[in-house]
Amino acid sequence: MKRLFLLRHAKSSRDDVALADRDRPLAPRGRRAAEVMARHLRDEKISPALVLCSPARRTRETLEAVAPSGEVRIEEELYGASGTELLELLQDVPDEIESVMLVGHNPAIEELALGLAADGARLEDMERKFPTGALATLSVPDSWRELGPGSAELVAFVTPKELR
Repeated sequence: MKRLFLLRHAKSSRDDVALADRDRPLAPRGRRAAEVMARHLRDEKISPALVLCSPARRTRETLEAVAPSGEVRIEEELYGASGTELLELLQDVPDEIESVMLVGHNPAIEELALGLAADGARLEDMERKFPTGALATLSVPDSWRELGPGSAELVAFVTPKELR
């Protein structure tokens, strides 16, 4: 089985109202949350082969903080994408890639996670809320093309708050 890691960017700042949405940086709380999540990735030895990240500043700053290993691609189409569009992007991943991390935004990350997860120990928690900085880990079919509604199992769901 392949692994899919869905990471919602950490909390962003809204202090500078003149900034465009895609240019908003992480808030101090977001930087702390990203550091907590980075520790979690190291402790759990999470090292995706491919990382797909939105070009928005807050997603790139989250990515820099968690610093997962593997090939990193900043994908323009991730900014503003729907859950369906994220799924289509993942279905195009070559099958020789065993694990993918997607760093993006809500509501798309949450829609994708809930749509894919057929079951899992923390599914109810994820259904209640997919907060900033949260990471969903899914076990997915052996072919990325087979990825679809209900085709994955939620293996883990962690939030920065519970890791502190």
